[in-house]
Amino acid sequence: MWRNYLKMAWRQAFKRKGYSLLNIMGLAIGITSCLLILQYVAREWSYDDFHPKADNIYRLRLDSYQNGILAYQSATVFPAFAPTLKSEMAEVVNACRLHDAEMVITNPENNTKFSERKGYYADPPFLEMFGLKLLSGDPATALDGPDKILLSETMARKYFGRTDVLGKQLVVKDPSLFQSYEVSGVFEDYPTNSHLILDYLVSYRTLGKFIQQVWGDTTNATETNWGWYDFYTYLELHPDTRAEQFRAKLPAFVDKHINAPRRERGGSNTVNAIDILSLRDIHLHSNVNQEAEVNGSGWAVSVLFLSAFFILLIAWVNYINLATARSLERAREVGMRKVLGAGRRQLIGQFLLESFILNLSAFVLALALMQLALPLFSNLLGQQLSFSLASNPQFWLIAAGIFTVGTLLAGLYPAFVLSGFRPLAVLRGQLKNATEGMLLRKGLIVFQFAASIALVVGTAVVFQQVQYMRQQNIGVDIEQTLVLEGPNAVLDSLYGGQYQPFKNDILGIPGVKSITASAYVPGDEIYWTNGVQWMRRDGQEASSSTIYTQGIDEEFLEAYSLSLVSGRNFSQERGEEEHGCLLNETAAALLGFPSPEAALNERVTRGGDTLTVVGITKDFHHLGLQKPIEPLIFLFRPEARGYYSVKIEQAGGNLPATIAAVQKSWNAHFPDDPFSHFFLNDFFDKQYQADLLFGKVFGFFALLAILVAALGLFGLSSYNVIQRTKEIGIRKVLGASVTGIVGLLSKDFLKLVLLALLIASPLAWYVMNEWLQNFAFRINIGWWVFVLAGVLALLIAFLTVSVQSVKAALSDPVEALRYE
Repeated sequence: MWRNYLKMAWRQAFKRKGYSLLNIMGLAIGITSCLLILQYVAREWSYDDFHPKADNIYRLRLDSYQNGILAYQSATVFPAFAPTLKSEMAEVVNACRLHDAEMVITNPENNTKFSERKGYYADPPFLEMFGLKLLSGDPATALDGPDKILLSETMARKYFGRTDVLGKQLVVKDPSLFQSYEVSGVFEDYPTNSHLILDYLVSYRTLGKFIQQVWGDTTNATETNWGWYDFYTYLELHPDTRAEQFRAKLPAFVDKHINAPRRERGGSNTVNAIDILSLRDIHLHSNVNQEAEVNGSGWAVSVLFLSAFFILLIAWVNYINLATARSLERAREVGMRKVLGAGRRQLIGQFLLESFILNLSAFVLALALMQLALPLFSNLLGQQLSFSLASNPQFWLIAAGIFTVGTLLAGLYPAFVLSGFRPLAVLRGQLKNATEGMLLRKGLIVFQFAASIALVVGTAVVFQQVQYMRQQNIGVDIEQTLVLEGPNAVLDSLYGGQYQPFKNDILGIPGVKSITASAYVPGDEIYWTNGVQWMRRDGQEASSSTIYTQGIDEEFLEAYSLSLVSGRNFSQERGEEEHGCLLNETAAALLGFPSPEAALNERVTRGGDTLTVVGITKDFHHLGLQKPIEPLIFLFRPEARGYYSVKIEQAGGNLPATIAAVQKSWNAHFPDDPFSHFFLNDFFDKQYQADLLFGKVFGFFALLAILVAALGLFGLSSYNVIQRTKEIGIRKVLGASVTGIVGLLSKDFLKLVLLALLIASPLAWYVMNEWLQNFAFRINIGWWVFVLAGVLALLIAFLTVSVQSVKAALSDPVEALRYE
């Protein structure tokens, strides 16, 4: 029996090759799109999932309130939190801290040197908590004590050409100190699906030793400080601990150690709070200050996840629509088979087998398309997505689920509809004008185009927002700016004698307009913060506010075309400019000055220093438009060496030659530092890459969704023309024009697309308006976006339907009526 069903199913597939091809292509595109998106979503969801203790590890977040208003949130906290929480909270099994360890590292054996940024000073418990796998070295002692460094496999090969390097020495050069570190172990390369990038780890006590030697610290600040918030802090909670119950205890803990002592001292308007975030949630659900890396967006991943199934549903809807549209064509077959004794169960089995064959064919084609598309998709994402059919059981489980659900969902309804025809009515021809199933088909068409229109609106809004951010005047000139990462291997005592000759050499290079030194450049997150307070002359006590600090020389404002609202720039000739400061407009307003002019020559306190305000700069966007403008205080620091910004002539110069000349001068004056550079506009634009990527992916699959919907509409319009062939012939005989017939056959479908637009518009507006709330500076969604999406959908629908409508309208009416 099943062999007979199989033969009949194959005959049906080949009898209507166009119908079969439309179904297979639509299903294959839908399945391919769904699987590609799920590959990306699965990777985003997999971040930090590889940790053996991921369920029990949480990171602390610091919330700072000033005058009752949330001033900032930071992924880093005070160093005293970790040991104090472990000693006072029974729920804390272990705790560890990380602190950035950017440095120039040199192998003295071969003089290999690089500027390294992806490493941390780490507490010894880090190795056990995060399950770091050591290829060599003792986990119990590898981070115990000062002057020890752990290297990744890749980094060991980078410096030594091999991984058996236990006990080797590396020289670390810092502006204040040269140190020698012992390689205490090598660990397996850290997985890339982590919120941390780990190339190396330096023992935590090395940081304490450094602070003591350079700053003369005698307070053991890296253990006891409650104000220095630069430490990523992780807690391992007892497996039986509920996060909510532990979170409820934190306010009392913070009040005891921070807020209550601060109230007793008086004069502070700052209140701190801490919260915990699961290790698995950091990548997609944390976007605060001082994140270790650029995190993803949980919202965007969820939208893509839903989009994957919307596209798949559109493909399944195509199958249902086309199968039920053929009901009149197959009605006589069903009637005859029932007369000859076929039961409904047998007919359902046959139709499900047909669905199985078409879905299987589409599934095999989808796997082939996915293999071809995955490299292109990986290139679009900028990350490598691996796909191995043989070694990916999770993929097979998801694919099998999609195939099974698709076969049943797309096959059951048509099977029940077709098998339910009454043989007597069919054979009498009473089914010709039946409208059963028409309402459902129309509803499914509306769903298809509503989903497609919503995806198009979303794509348009994302690209409009990204373009808005990229084209806005950010208040500073970042064009034609070559940025050099400052030297770290020069001692402070020698720096002045090396920088000034280097600066003179750079200014003598053809094509170079100017050079300026600063602690940060636009697009680089500022970690240097202090509480700043206005010393009012009327004796009233002003509140202290956290303000971001930028160190600059006197050329910075002119180089970046940063204008002054009031006051003057720094000047080396005036002398004692280190006692002056500049504020931006936001900082001046935050400190309580009634106007930029009123702030001039007023005094402010910052970290124990008293400074005189000499000028107010116009507000500008130091970071991307996702974030509000930060309050900034500029200090005169001609010795700043975070970055050197070299302004290049706009046109007429030879850029490669200019860069080569800059590098030659660098190598001559800073031979112990590697030459590292970038162009500032590219660097600043990186802040928008995640949103731009989301727009590209979203737009790509929106187009695929419309394509799949158009394939289904093409099939439906084809059957609509077939069913109305004789009507068209009669109308032509009676004088109907081609335009009239095309309009007649198209209008019903176009009405459905218009209804889809009315349904999709408010839903798309709500979802995209929620997404825009993530941006401090954002667009307003204009009405034209919905008009554009509607016109695009109507145009595609009209062109799709018109292909068959025009063909029918131009056909010979004699052919249609010859058997009447």
